[in-house]
This record gives sequence, structure tokens and C-alpha cells, in this order.
Amino acid sequence: MAASAARLSELVRPQVAAVGYDLEDLSVTAAGRRSVVRVVVDKDGGVTLDDVADVSRTISDVLDELDEAEPDAFGTTYVLEVSSPGVDRPLTEPRHWRRNVRRLVTATLAEGDPVIGRVLSADDDAVVLDVDGDERRLPYADVVRGNVQVEFSRTDEPELDDATDDEHEEEAP
Repeated sequence: MAASAARLSELVRPQVAAVGYDLEDLSVTAAGRRSVVRVVVDKDGGVTLDDVADVSRTISDVLDELDEAEPDAFGTTYVLEVSSPGVDRPLTEPRHWRRNVRRLVTATLAEGDPVIGRVLSADDDAVVLDVDGDERRLPYADVVRGNVQVEFSRTDEPELDDATDDEHEEEAP
């Protein structure tokens, strides 16, 4: 297997960007006589299943061209797996923070203290969190790690009314 993840990333990244996505991760692992190429892509607004299918075709075309030019690049065959980042992906780039506006996050600071707050905004230099009603600007240089917190119900979402819609139904004659 001659195709390294770094080499494939160089080949795939511009093609993925050309169709509107960010290449977040690419790994290549051997699985017997074949290779498994795992690719993670993202974009503003999130990635749908249709997006995964579109970008899979784009990446597959690039890998097929490489496989034709260098038949031993992947072993006998390769399997391509394309997905979007999971909720457990660390927030390491400004675009990660920007894509999580309104989400609850934990930011671990270089000084060691974790800060939990809701992302209000993010730019190229810092993220602004709502921490217990106060805005707190955290420069990325001060943030060691960031993670999205899984919320099963958000406190700022309207609650469902327990009453039924019986009053809106018409009675049968």
C-alpha cells in the first residue's frame, strides 16, 4: 500500500473544496489485501446524506484516477467511507466554533480551568461564549481544547404544551 493519508489529503482536499466542503480528516488503513480510506467532511450548515453521496462521488473519482495511474497504490482494492464529524469531534479550528453557534460547549483553557457556555459567535481570533448570562471572549490561543456538550433538551427551546388540541377539533354532527 503506497498511498499515505498525507498524499491522499493533498490530492483530495482541492477537489472537496471545489464542491463546497472542508476536508476535516482522512485516514488510510490496511484491511487484508485492500485499503480502507476514511474521510470526514464538513461545511457550514452541516452535512446531509445527499452531501455525503455527492462528495463520495467526487473523492471516488480522484481515488479511481490514482488507482489507474498507480495500480499498487491501495493494494488489490480500496473501500471508501465518507462521513460528517460526530458530536465528539474536538473544536480545533475557528470554523468548528463558528459552526456550533448556539450550542453548549466546554472550553478548556491553557490555565487549566474549563469554561462551559453557549457559543454566541466566533471569528478568526476568538470565540464568544454566554457563560451564565455574561459574554466571555476566549482567544483561541488561550483555549487548549473545546468540545460540544450533548443536550437532550435545551433550556431556551419552547416547551411543548401538555394540553391536547381537542379545542381545535370540530365536533361531528
